Amino acid sequence: MKKILYIIAGCISLALGAAGAVLPLLPAFPFLVLTAICFGRSSQRLNNWFVGTGLYKNNLESFRRGEGMTWRTKIRIMIVVTLTMSVGFVMMHEVMIGRIVLACVWVMHILIFCFKIKTLKRPAES
Repeated sequence: MKKILYIIAGCISLALGAAGAVLPLLPAFPFLVLTAICFGRSSQRLNNWFVGTGLYKNNLESFRRGEGMTWRTKIRIMIVVTLTMSVGFVMMHEVMIGRIVLACVWVMHILIFCFKIKTLKRPAES
């Protein structure tokens, strides 16, 4: 039963991650990480398939190996999160504590992406 729930959650997060790779306001990265976790815990066959996809290779492979992310990927994620959080910030114009919490989360997000997650250097092109 547990495996079936992981497979269902993995498929849903894969669909959201694929949509997030195309849609500007839906972040792909967290959904793809969830997909990798769910497929890894549910089925070796699904995990092997997911790891072989371009979606995984372009977005998660280097991060999952512990190597980090390129600046391009980091900036893309930070822009999407900033735009998404700014909508909430604007909508909470009368809820000052909500704005403060959102601002703190946003600042921590930027600091973590800039200083905690390793930055990959692009390989030299020949």
